[in-house]
This record gives sequence, C-alpha cells and structure tokens, in this order.
Amino acid sequence: MQSLRAAAILSVFLLVTIVLIPWQEMAVRLRLKRRKTFPQRYHRFLCRLFGIRVTVVGRPVCSSGVLMVANHTSYFDILVLSSAARVSFVAKSEVASWPLFGTLARLQETVFIERAKRSQTVEARDLIRERLAQGDALVLFPEGTSNDGNRVLSFKSALMGAAEAELGTDAQGRVRHVPVQPVSVSYVGLYGLPMARDMRPLFAWYGDMELVPHLWEAMQTGPFEVVVEFHEATSVDTEGSRKALAVVAEAAVRRGQARALAGLPPDARAQLRAAAPRQESRAAAAA
Repeated sequence: MQSLRAAAILSVFLLVTIVLIPWQEMAVRLRLKRRKTFPQRYHRFLCRLFGIRVTVVGRPVCSSGVLMVANHTSYFDILVLSSAARVSFVAKSEVASWPLFGTLARLQETVFIERAKRSQTVEARDLIRERLAQGDALVLFPEGTSNDGNRVLSFKSALMGAAEAELGTDAQGRVRHVPVQPVSVSYVGLYGLPMARDMRPLFAWYGDMELVPHLWEAMQTGPFEVVVEFHEATSVDTEGSRKALAVVAEAAVRRGQARALAGLPPDARAQLRAAAPRQESRAAAAA
C-alpha cells in the first residue's frame, strides 16, 4: 500500500507539473502578475498532495523587498517556504541543470549563483540587489549546504552579501539597507506524532543522498508536519555589519528550530532565551 501511495502521488505530481509548466512559462516570458502568485498556489497544492502539513508562525515581510535567510534541510524546504509566502530563491548554479527541478526553479525566477567565478558572483549580487529593489522576497540558505534537520549549521556571512544592498535613503537622508528576515524551518511530526531524530533523514536530503530514491522513500514513509517561523526582520543598519547580521540571524533561526523540535509553543521563545544562560553557566562550570 505504501508503494501504491507513493506511485500515485508522484504520478499526479508529474502530470500536473507537466501540464502547468507552459502556463507559468508564458507568465514569466510576458512578465504577467500571476508569475508571482502562481508558484505559491502550486506549492500549496503540492504540500496537500505530498501530505505535508505546514504550520506558520509569525508573518513574512510584505511591505518591501526582503532577503529571507533560512536553515536548509531538504528540497522539501522549497515547497514549504513557497507555500507560506510569495518568494523566489537564491540557488547554486548547478541547480539550473537538474532535470525538471531546474526548470521549476527557473520558472520561479530563482537567482542562480556561480560561486567559483568572482565575475559572475558580482553579476548575481547586482541582480539580487535589483530584484530586492523591485520589492521581491528572495530566500537564501546561508549555511551553504543542507543537513540532517536536527541542527542549524553556521551561517556564512560571505553568502549574505545581498544584505548590504541599498534600497534608497530615509527621511534624514541616511542610506537604508534591505531588511533581512530570519526564517526557521523545522520537521517536527510524522503521522501526527512527534518525529524522532532518527526519522528526520527520511525527509532531510544531504550529503551524497540520491534525489530520486530519497523522494521515493519519503513518499512511502507517509504524511509529515513542518513548522515555519518568520522571525522579526533586521538589517545591516541595525546590526552594524554583515558579519554581525549573520550571527544574529543564525541565533534567531537556531532558537526557532530548537523550540519547534522540542514541541514548545511560539510564546515559549522567552523560556529558551532564559534557559540559554543557565546552560552556558553549567557548561562553563563543567569546564
């Protein structure tokens, strides 16, 4: 039955996607407004189809262009984040060449970055700045890779150069930089029960895992729950530098994931902050 379920889900996914690709292709080519709204509707459909229940905490910035920085666990992050907000993504250039998934990324107006070539990195930075100035919401994964979903890796400040994009000046004539909104993505439940640590690799895609076998196993495993938390936005203006901004954003994402994996409600964030100094004190005493 699990194999039949997985086969049915993937068959519907392929059929619907192949039918809808020309629809979105036309919208992107003609610069129609629906090119921004359609991906969200499409990914909400996929979440229902795949059995992904998404709980959203907080609100995404919608009043201006925003750079969202999130932890990265799986290709499912794309479905989850896109179902929660109207976003595009910043991805490594290799993604553009992936069969089908590269096409879907392009149709969501993903910004592809060639990290090895400095000249193209500058071009990508300028494109990101232009997109943010136009009011787009771009999602960046500053860990630089995905992981097992049980932790948050260090944010690489070098990948957050777009945070220094200028969006004009304020009433006092001071330069105003793009807002940066930390976002936590946490895989928390399976079949309505808390997801154990050793179960997350069934949905987390990292290391040398093959994409198609992993997707097939995930579809066989069953419905799962994800919590997405949009934290308070900040910026280089507030934090003083890109490196300081990366530290603050990483801490917010780490707290959000820890709270969600522990099954704590949103208002328990203060409890986590209060517990952190005590844990640090105990660690220092042990040392």
